[in-house]
Amino acid sequence: MADNVVQCRSALQQYPGHMSLGNLAIGRLIRGLRRRILVEPIDVNRAILALRPPGHPDRFIALNNLAIRLAARFERLAVPSDQDEAIEHFRAALAIFPTDRPDRSAPLDCLASALHDRFQRRGILSDLNEAVDLRRAVLAFRPPGHLHRFITIKRLIGSLMTRFKRQARLSDLDEAIKLFRAALVILPPGDPGRFDCLYYFAAVLQERYKQRGALADIVEAIDLHRAALASCPPCHPRRLCSLRDLAASLTARFEQQSVLSDLDEAIELHRAILANCHPNDSSRFYCLYFLAVALQDRFEWQHAQSDLDEAIKLYQAALSLCLSGRFLHPNLLKKLAWSLLHRFKLGAVLFDLDEAIRFCRVALALCPPGHAGRFDSLFRLTNTLLARFAERGVLSDLDEAVDLNRAALALCPIGHPSRFTHLNNLAYSLTIRFKQRGVQFDQDEVVWLLRDALVLCPPSHPLRSGLLYNLANSLCERFQQRGVQSDIDEAIDRRRAAVELCTLSHPDRFAVLYNLAWSLEARFKPQGVQSDLDEAIELRRDALVLCPPGHFYRSMSIGTLALDLQHRFKLQGLSSDLDEAFSFYLQLSRLSHPVSRSDICAAESWIASAEQVKHGSALVAYKTMLKFLNQYVAVLASSSNYFDVIKKATSSIAMDAFSCCVRRGALTTAVELVEQGRAILWTQSVCFRRPLDELSASSATGKALAEEFKKLSLSLRDVFHALTEDQSSQNRQLTTQWADVVCRIRQLPDFSRFLLPPLFSDLQKAAEYGPVIIVNGSKYGCDALIITRDQDPILIPLDTSLAEVSELSSEFQSLIDRVGCSDHRLESHKIVGILRKLWTRIVGPVVRVLEELIDPGSRIWWCPTAEFTLLPLHAAGPYAKKCHNLSHFYVSSYTPTLAALIRARQRVSQDASVQHFLAVGQANPDGGKELRCVTAELDIVAERVSPVLSFTSLSDIDATVQGASDACSRNQLLHLACHGMPNRKQPFKSSFAMRDGPFTINDIIQSRVQNPEFAFLSACHATVGDESSANEAIHLAAAMHFLGFCSVIGSLWSVDDEVARQVVTAFYDNLFDSPGRLNCRRAAVALHKAVKSLRKKISLEQQIAFVHIGV
Repeated sequence: MADNVVQCRSALQQYPGHMSLGNLAIGRLIRGLRRRILVEPIDVNRAILALRPPGHPDRFIALNNLAIRLAARFERLAVPSDQDEAIEHFRAALAIFPTDRPDRSAPLDCLASALHDRFQRRGILSDLNEAVDLRRAVLAFRPPGHLHRFITIKRLIGSLMTRFKRQARLSDLDEAIKLFRAALVILPPGDPGRFDCLYYFAAVLQERYKQRGALADIVEAIDLHRAALASCPPCHPRRLCSLRDLAASLTARFEQQSVLSDLDEAIELHRAILANCHPNDSSRFYCLYFLAVALQDRFEWQHAQSDLDEAIKLYQAALSLCLSGRFLHPNLLKKLAWSLLHRFKLGAVLFDLDEAIRFCRVALALCPPGHAGRFDSLFRLTNTLLARFAERGVLSDLDEAVDLNRAALALCPIGHPSRFTHLNNLAYSLTIRFKQRGVQFDQDEVVWLLRDALVLCPPSHPLRSGLLYNLANSLCERFQQRGVQSDIDEAIDRRRAAVELCTLSHPDRFAVLYNLAWSLEARFKPQGVQSDLDEAIELRRDALVLCPPGHFYRSMSIGTLALDLQHRFKLQGLSSDLDEAFSFYLQLSRLSHPVSRSDICAAESWIASAEQVKHGSALVAYKTMLKFLNQYVAVLASSSNYFDVIKKATSSIAMDAFSCCVRRGALTTAVELVEQGRAILWTQSVCFRRPLDELSASSATGKALAEEFKKLSLSLRDVFHALTEDQSSQNRQLTTQWADVVCRIRQLPDFSRFLLPPLFSDLQKAAEYGPVIIVNGSKYGCDALIITRDQDPILIPLDTSLAEVSELSSEFQSLIDRVGCSDHRLESHKIVGILRKLWTRIVGPVVRVLEELIDPGSRIWWCPTAEFTLLPLHAAGPYAKKCHNLSHFYVSSYTPTLAALIRARQRVSQDASVQHFLAVGQANPDGGKELRCVTAELDIVAERVSPVLSFTSLSDIDATVQGASDACSRNQLLHLACHGMPNRKQPFKSSFAMRDGPFTINDIIQSRVQNPEFAFLSACHATVGDESSANEAIHLAAAMHFLGFCSVIGSLWSVDDEVARQVVTAFYDNLFDSPGRLNCRRAAVALHKAVKSLRKKISLEQQIAFVHIGV
């Protein structure tokens, strides 16, 4: 050692002023000394072994000592030859060691450890297998009670689990689990090693659950994790890992048993883990990620948007950690994209959809060709692009989706197990593109792809029936496009094959039966083979059996079967077919579940069939249809989003129902049905709020029932909007609950007719202050019906047809569109001609009857339907010398429905609050023509109103959309002077022009006006709506009336600024009847007097432009 010190001093002196070089020399010297220390004993042990030849009694000791020395040097220097030599010496020692000696376990254990270590370094599987066998042998030498039994079990478990990871032998898992049970027996509660044993035992059980799916394993794993946590102090370094594994086990059990409490607990555990994770901890990413995944799972079950929103925030937080240095994981991006896509489906925020696509693109870029996640990345990006195409219709998205599906297919060469799935995916996207572009090659490729997919899909594969279904659909579409007989023949064969695959209990059996019947009908039409029609009818019968009462598709099945039976009746004349068809239709009248679109379509079919053959069930069909429409709108909580659906369904139903009643002499029923079928959208979507509000205010029970009704209606709306098949118990339960809550509401006092249309005895109250004349137009005939307060309705058949009325309406609309743009005298002459026709064909016959009922000067209310709503009935007359026009006899008003007039009168009689008057004027609207007389008009109104009532004026820069909306909600009386902007294609976008944009009907609907009474709409076209949906009265004046304004004045067409000023002046001069209050009941008379006083000062078309709606 002294020599060594001398050498160190010499090294330092050798490099004066260079301490680092001296230190380096010393380091080399020390490392050499360490090697000598390791080498010299090994040389000594080799020498000793040489002195112990085979047969020597101490040879075992020499071999074992040399092996131990070599193993120790290997651990220090990692020279493989040392490990190999040590293993050989261990083997040699064991070969001469007696097999029955108890201490044999020690060398066995040493050899097992060396072999296990060599496997981990070099991967030689035979080493691991031998290590497992040796450790089993060691355990046999260490029975229960042995001092080293626990450590032996622990090491054997380690070797078994190492081999499981390499070879996935389930027997190794089973053996490890048995050993863990034995280990737990050794460790009493409170033992410091018990936590680790419980923790790893649970992990092994989790692994076996993943392999076999046995519920008992995951249940036991959960119990072990709970026990481990109970024995683990809060500061234990692996406590958070244990919490995470318990959460994972609870999630796994939830996936098998669907018990939400497991998922809820898992989420709370993940929250606890995240709360205890330092912001700079390297595991924080996983804490955020796993909590987000759990919340996403719960959203899929409960559809709570709060879970989805939180999951997105957590994913984004995890993503920010990745962007700040962590590896960017494709799975994170794909899950974030999935969440954004689903939030888009809930809220239709396009930003979410765009972000989902962006993240899917990044995820795909992170999965280059050859990456295991590339398939899934291609699939997810394709789905998000298709979703955006469905929303925006941008064909480039669809083209890219097709290309991505081709890329996915290219990754599945012939022989790949998923090739047929990707063939089907590509066919699906091409089908969508064909429907957009009509390129026949796309359609042909769809057929080729699906045929190839069928060849690859095994007969017993669960997706085979779906492939048959899709191929048959494509062939049927191609047959419809090109009429190739072989296509429809093949489609029928494919659908027969699908039927064979779908047993009686198969969930798709109804669909395949239904579509096979459709294909047979399609082939029957050109070929006329009776057997095809007969088979189709039998298939329809079988499909109907699968749709018991309450089933989502029962009405559709009834409708199609009835049509087939009628078709066969026309061909063969068998009255039994016709009787059976209408017996099926009559089942529709007994439906009690919430109505879907398929129910409405079936009722439409019934009406058409009954009218065609003059069947006695026609009136029942109309009643059923109108009941369906009202209930459908109530469930959907209708708004402008559903306007197109309502417009199509109600285009003529109410008027045709009225005509059907007239033909059968059921006049009171005619009134009930036409009332039920007109202005459905307004009655249900706007005025329906009132009975719900009244129900909520009636009692605690009423409030609870109102909330329950709203919640169930919202759930059903989602089902019906998506056209989801009602096969699940969940959807059937929804319909049952909805019907039950409606029944309970009707049992409350004053709510017996909740969701039921009013009776004639109730509607007759509309005529309390003067007769109401319903003018009905139907393709089956035109009639007027006079409603009085104390008599049965009086029928007046009209000498005109709906086609003639439509022609007259079109001519009139054309004239008013040109008001002020052509020869004034010619326009007036043509308008007079139309007004004379109205008098001769419609109004004159009504007046002759009214003369027997009421005095001259009385008020009357017109309630026109169909194209009659677009004609100025109030202005009709002979327009000849010594002859009086209608305005000479009576004061005319309009009402969109009888119920609307009744509600308006009730509000007037109940409201005794202080009145506040608002005048809004906008002379310089955004993008509109300047109105010269708006300021003067507001001054006129202020001059006449402000001395009497609380008065507020809003004009110019203050007359904005928000300003008008806010002011309207605070005032009962309103005067609007501005441009009226009708939108006949999208009537809910009709608007008043404000400074910053349009104040639309949608905006009016959203505003909650408090106790509204009167509105004067000094805006052109305030009563012009959608020509194709006149019965919905979707125009500005109707919007104000339905929103609660009891009395509304508006104009039919453009009015000159000066004329508007004069009419307004004369009107307000005649309006007030007592100091301090405006009586909106006087509005009609005031308008009548104003126009009469200006008759010689303004032109005819300007005189008749203003109309009154309401009380």
